Amino acid sequence: MNYTQVAFLAFALAIIFDTKVTKIALIFRKAFWTSYSIILPFQLLTNWWLTSRDIVMYKSESIIGLRIAAAPVEDLFFGFSLLLSVLSLWVFLGKRYRA
Repeated sequence: MNYTQVAFLAFALAIIFDTKVTKIALIFRKAFWTSYSIILPFQLLTNWWLTSRDIVMYKSESIIGLRIAAAPVEDLFFGFSLLLSVLSLWVFLGKRYRA
């Protein structure tokens, strides 16, 4: 399995986790998209810094080849997946332990 496949699988699993497992459905909330829009520029800046200095390198056969801010587009899908999963779990556990 290459990085592209892992990133897209993580993306799909994060959405399933958010909507079906925790049933929080953050992906449909304005607050989530606001959070994502705040985090995205910092993700792009960090990805650019790490990849343009060859601190993090990707095999060309493991990625699509499309890059944004010097990093593979797959990083955006993976970052989105991490954010959605963590926030969904955070809200889920917060509700669970508050009750």
